[in-house]
Amino acid sequence: MKHPARWTALLVAAMIVGLGVVLAVQVGDDPRSDATTSRLVGKDAPELSLRTLDGIPVTTDTLLGKVVIINFWNSWCIPCRVELPALKEFYDRHRDDPSVAMVGIIRDDSTKVIKSYANAEGIDWIIAIDPNSQAALAFGTRGQPETFAVDANGLITGAQIGPVTLRDLELLLDSAQGR
Repeated sequence: MKHPARWTALLVAAMIVGLGVVLAVQVGDDPRSDATTSRLVGKDAPELSLRTLDGIPVTTDTLLGKVVIINFWNSWCIPCRVELPALKEFYDRHRDDPSVAMVGIIRDDSTKVIKSYANAEGIDWIIAIDPNSQAALAFGTRGQPETFAVDANGLITGAQIGPVTLRDLELLLDSAQGR
């Protein structure tokens, strides 16, 4: 070994290149990537058995045959408040379409607070209470807001974790309508 420093530098460089290749190959295996998608897309929606603020049942059977946008939210959730104008505009656009339904599912909030908030904000779509978080758990929610699109046959065709925009909602609706 005539130049040991060169050989050491070459060995270190080769190790760095090897490490770079290993890291580059693993880019698609980021465990955090699952945090932005739902594993339920492409699967049947979980069974729903909830009640509205007025005590009216909201079940899978009452929604079957319609395209349903399901939004998990709470009155105290800041991102939920951010997305509210988009939800209101979306609902106003589609409220008269009998083939489309929108359901807001509440957990971790009191019925009294939600009634007051919904009245103050002019929320007219179906609001269902999830007192034991059974629907939220069945949908695999990680928090709120989270929004799911369900086609008329009960298949989840799209989901968004975090606040939605009007464009997001229209795209979710398109996916549920098969467009």
